Amino acid sequence: MEGRMFGLETPLMTALQHLLDVPDGESGGAGATGGEKQGPTRAYVRDARAMAATPADVKELPGAYAFVVDVPGLGSGDIKVQVEDERVLVISGERRREEKEDARYLRMERRMGKLMRKFVLPENADTEKISAVCRDGVLTVSVQKLPPPEPKKPKTIQVQVA
Repeated sequence: MEGRMFGLETPLMTALQHLLDVPDGESGGAGATGGEKQGPTRAYVRDARAMAATPADVKELPGAYAFVVDVPGLGSGDIKVQVEDERVLVISGERRREEKEDARYLRMERRMGKLMRKFVLPENADTEKISAVCRDGVLTVSVQKLPPPEPKKPKTIQVQVA
C-alpha cells in the first residue's frame, strides 16, 4: 500500500516489487502442480532484478531520442543493443568478476552480473536508424525520429454537368 501513496503504482513498479521478494531458490518451474501457485521463472526474476539495478537516462532531442546507461568495465563486445517486437529497445550486458589465482578479495563492492533495460519506443521512433556509442564507460543509444507526416491537402473533385 505504501507504493500507492507515492504514485508508484505503475505496472513495472508493482512487478518489480513482487519479483524482488522472490528468493533465488524459488521458481515456478516444472515442479509446480495445477493446485499450486506458479511463480515467475528464475530467468524472469534475474532479468527483473537486472532492470531494477540498471539506471538509465532518457532524453528527447529535436531529431532523436537518447538512452544513456552506465556500463563500467564493459567493452563493446559485452554489450548488446536490440529491438524486439518492433518497438521495444533492449540494452543488456554482463559484468564478470576478474579471476586471478594469486589474489583474494578483501572487499567486493562493485556490482557484478547482468545489466538490462527495456524501453517501449514512441510511435515516431525510426527503428531502422539506431546507433550506439560507448565512451568512458557510458553507453549512448540514439534512435532517430521519423519526420512528421505531411498534412493532407484537400482533394478537389471536378463537378460534372449532367
